[in-house]
Amino acid sequence: MEAAMRTQVAIIGSGPAGLLLGHLLRQEGIDAVIVERKDRDYVLGRIRAGVLEDVTTGLLHRLGIDARLDAEGLVEDGFALADGERLIRIDIAGLTGRHVTVYGQTEITRDLMDAAPARGLPILWNCADVALHDIEGDQPWISFTQDGETKRLDCDFIAGCDGFHGPARKAIPAKVAREFERAYPFGWLGILADVPPCHHELIYANHDRGFALASMRSQTRSRYYIQVPLDEDIAAWPDERLWDELAIRLGPDAAANMTRGPAIEKSIAPLRSYVFEPMRHGRLFLAGDAAHIVPPTGAKGLNLAASDVAYLAEALVDRYRSRTDTGIDGYSARALARVWKAERFSWSLTNLMHRFPSSTPFDRRIQLAELDYIAGSEAMRHAIAENYVGLPM
Repeated sequence: MEAAMRTQVAIIGSGPAGLLLGHLLRQEGIDAVIVERKDRDYVLGRIRAGVLEDVTTGLLHRLGIDARLDAEGLVEDGFALADGERLIRIDIAGLTGRHVTVYGQTEITRDLMDAAPARGLPILWNCADVALHDIEGDQPWISFTQDGETKRLDCDFIAGCDGFHGPARKAIPAKVAREFERAYPFGWLGILADVPPCHHELIYANHDRGFALASMRSQTRSRYYIQVPLDEDIAAWPDERLWDELAIRLGPDAAANMTRGPAIEKSIAPLRSYVFEPMRHGRLFLAGDAAHIVPPTGAKGLNLAASDVAYLAEALVDRYRSRTDTGIDGYSARALARVWKAERFSWSLTNLMHRFPSSTPFDRRIQLAELDYIAGSEAMRHAIAENYVGLPM
């Protein structure tokens, strides 16, 4: 093993959570190094959502990494729920005075990566066999293999921003861990295409044939989804069949404005709700998908990661400046309070908008009654808007 490197905070994972945390720490003069299992192109090749709460856009503005966000991001003042017969608009701006911004997660990741060298944020690529050591002591460290050599990174703290399958969460002893999970009996079949969106705002549709979503990445690139069984064969869905199904589920108004085109990317993603507690053990902290997963219904995944790292950066800065442990000791409880509220909203919207294999005609009528209630109740629309735009930090 070659001579150990050293930093103040070692960050595992170069997704948005790890990159945001690294930049926030560097802005405050705290050294950080990001250790990434894959290469840059692989990370940028992952297709993810991009409906941003103002907590997320606020962090990018605070960092001054916002030029493309401001130029290309689509400010959305509302979205719609469809019940098969009508669009029920949720007026986010009118009900909350706030808005969301559509800007792809891949683009955020690219912006943060591009800004890293000039801001003194090293990213170590292609780091295999990452392992965490001595997380319960005062001198934790990470080992990994890079370019055929075993390397060591000493640090004061470790931030696990390495997603659900990474090593960070697994380093927390089972005797202190608690896991909460709900798996859903369906997935989302998604298509990405270079076509203009069918509607200027997102549409979440509840149809007799199942859920559908019309969303966008820009004025010229659209992302659509339909609910399918978990064991569905993607080969059974050529582009034309998928466009036909979207036209049915989204309704005649959306279908009339839908532009069809060849898929850039097509995939099926399972849905689940998952929370791991605690999000801190010793000198290790978890953030983002390493600690929690939400169904994509409600667009909370990336935004929860951003609020996690905002809390964590604040706690670590406080630790280095004032030498107090109050912030890091309270990090897990503070983050989890927001996580569980977002889990509740995502679970609720998922149950409202999808068809379950076990659903009865009674269940279907309850869904339609709730959608009708939302259409006629400003209080209900306000509650949905408040959760969708993001609860206060």
